[in-house]
Amino acid sequence: MRERLVSPELISKEEESFNRTLRPPTLDEYVGQKKVVEKLSIALEAAKKRGEPIEHALFYGPPGLGKTTLAYIIANAMGTRITTTSGPALERTGDLMGILTNLSEGDILFIDEIHRLPANIEEFLYPAMEDFKVDFVVDKGMFAKTINVPLKKFTLLGATTRAGSLSAPLRNRFGLFYHLEFYGVDDLRHIVLRSGRILGASVEESGASEIARRARGTPRIANRLLRRVRDFAQVKASGDINADVARQALKLEGVDEQGLDDLDRNFISIIIKLYNGGPVGVEALSATLNEEVDTLVDMVEPYLLQQGFISRTKSGRKANELAYKLLGQAPPPGTAPTLFEEEK
Repeated sequence: MRERLVSPELISKEEESFNRTLRPPTLDEYVGQKKVVEKLSIALEAAKKRGEPIEHALFYGPPGLGKTTLAYIIANAMGTRITTTSGPALERTGDLMGILTNLSEGDILFIDEIHRLPANIEEFLYPAMEDFKVDFVVDKGMFAKTINVPLKKFTLLGATTRAGSLSAPLRNRFGLFYHLEFYGVDDLRHIVLRSGRILGASVEESGASEIARRARGTPRIANRLLRRVRDFAQVKASGDINADVARQALKLEGVDEQGLDDLDRNFISIIIKLYNGGPVGVEALSATLNEEVDTLVDMVEPYLLQQGFISRTKSGRKANELAYKLLGQAPPPGTAPTLFEEEK
């Protein structure tokens, strides 16, 4: 799969390390998600007053919005250690057993992509979350025996981009639920300015605004674009990031004013020019673009749907009025001007 500058997913381990240096350590420094921050601050304060670990919490929403950052903020606020892992990384109960038995009182276990936990691991978690104990089976056959292992009281924090994929038994064992939404341009501008200060880059308000408008409502993308613009400013300009420098840098990277890249524009162009505006099935688009279906469904369509460029109907994908305007074409009569058409 190609690496896209506007992808909300992490594209390298280097980027993960880079983002770690930009994470705010406290809720006071966290920008955006006001409802989540307010509810979480109350839960943290109440838990500290009772002298108890915070309840198990689930963070859900699109990638790149700060779920992992909030997990580290919780650990920092509670003054405890945090152990991180991911659903796909836990394949055997022994893997999870080793993690759980090493947790101290009040420690936090953060599981990213928790919806991808294998069924056996998920079932192993149930008694750990409810009763802080696990039943571990040793040996096999007639020699098998079950050992009841008590655990210290810990907090499980789960993060998922697909809350609907979680099983009901696992979902019901969480006490707190926080939905993260896409960021507004103003919040993203503040994030870019803050990241610029940490990186020692000279970012003007106008430059931060240009980057924020193209960041697709996602802080991870905003910070990634900032890195590219910073490099451009140091080599091709005086080093200061203003609106003009940001526009030149992002034009070179192929990111337009709507935050669309070449793959987005090709997706829209093919629907209009080759398939007369649709409807067209995603498999046909996949074959035409020479991209995997999952890439189009998970990485391209969500933003185009959100911004109203395309509709996803029972018959396939259709181009909306905004898509024709993007290509400088007049939309045919009856073209949907709305954000989306509901599937029937």
